[in-house]
Amino acid sequence: QVRLVESGGGSVQSGGSLRLSCAVSGYTYSKYCMAWFRQAPGKEREGIASIDSDGDTDYVDSVKGRFTISHDNAKNTVFLQMNSLKPEDTAVYYCAARRWSGDYCARFDQYNLWGQGTQVTVSS
Repeated sequence: QVRLVESGGGSVQSGGSLRLSCAVSGYTYSKYCMAWFRQAPGKEREGIASIDSDGDTDYVDSVKGRFTISHDNAKNTVFLQMNSLKPEDTAVYYCAARRWSGDYCARFDQYNLWGQGTQVTVSS
């Protein structure tokens, strides 16, 4: 019984920073992928960052250099540090997980475990 709970969303001004957290419980895979997705109103959900259980990360170009995904395995938590935020970053952000079998965790279409999401709003 896997549970993912996001927190840390809110409203910030352009250029500001925000740190999202995803608390994970009930996940027993020794090899896993975790990722952050976002969905803006009227747009498709998109994967933006991923991390595997070894700590290797991947990002889409739109957030590369601004966002950092990390994890604290001892605390069963995944983070998304968001810097230099832009209005186009406004979306509901979701954390997600899946088993890692040696493929790329940036294969975002393969994720099957989801949190409920947290709203991030960036004002200009």
